[in-house]
Amino acid sequence: MSVHPRDVLLGAQAGAVQLPVCDHYSGVEVRMRKSLQLQAEMTQEFGTCVFDVSLDCEDGAPVGGEAEHAELVIDLALKAAAQARVAVRVHPVDHPSFEADMAVIAGKAGHRLTHIMVPKVESVADVIRAEQALQHAGAAELHLHVLIESPAAVHRAFEIAAHPRVQSIGFGVMDFVSAHGGAIPSEGMSSAGQFTHPLVLRAKLEIASACHAFGKVPSHCVVTEFNDLRAIQMAAERAARELGYTRMWSIHPAQIRPILEAMAPRAQEIDLASDIIAAAQAADWAPISHKGQLHDRASYRYFWQVIERAHRTGRDLPPEMRMYFQLH
Repeated sequence: MSVHPRDVLLGAQAGAVQLPVCDHYSGVEVRMRKSLQLQAEMTQEFGTCVFDVSLDCEDGAPVGGEAEHAELVIDLALKAAAQARVAVRVHPVDHPSFEADMAVIAGKAGHRLTHIMVPKVESVADVIRAEQALQHAGAAELHLHVLIESPAAVHRAFEIAAHPRVQSIGFGVMDFVSAHGGAIPSEGMSSAGQFTHPLVLRAKLEIASACHAFGKVPSHCVVTEFNDLRAIQMAAERAARELGYTRMWSIHPAQIRPILEAMAPRAQEIDLASDIIAAAQAADWAPISHKGQLHDRASYRYFWQVIERAHRTGRDLPPEMRMYFQLH
């Protein structure tokens, strides 16, 4: 093996963000601890970290107890395993606790966090304010994930995605629906309705398109029917295969594995991608014919991305594909 496929095929796309396909949120202390324990167990099981744990201050902190809750998530982040992927969702930029959240959480635990999630972002100005807060906390290199939750924010999705500090954009479906003053029925928040109502569907597509335009990660919204595993499976499959989402929120541990399964390439896709990448490598990346079809660097790029997604979701890979992740 002389050259790694990522270096040969991705070019400018090599800088595109790659994240675990599941982002798991918890804000109650016992659940945050269990989430970190489950992450460690599943990392051992799959051989790679297959989901992020986002410790939640926005919905997790009791009113009046924001400072104490911030100290709790700092303690949990600092005591997490070395290989853990831990993030924190802070309060919105217009909340009285935002500045304090950023100062103490980024200041004390920024070196252990993968990113900070900022909810209810309305414009690039909010992103810049969060970026400045990171700088003041001495965590200027920490990534930001942002949550878009209003019609106006959807309108600005491309501007927000273009900001270099933003790594991922999520979609807050419940706030988005309620922001329409009753014009979207409540079914627009359900696991089925959020894929059929035109305004909700349009918002999802805008966010996904904006993210892909700038090499960022679109993160699909929650499914609140957390006891309905079929609903989460179907939502994740549609988000990935119809709308271009490469990541999804989980709000219950039972949702993590269905999201992984739905966002992972199917076994036959992995087999095909492995065969084509191996043949391309043998041909020094010149065009090849595989089962009567022509393939060149354009299709090689696609199939290599299938291999990368298989790795991120803990799928079994042939030894000749697995070695790329051991050596790079």
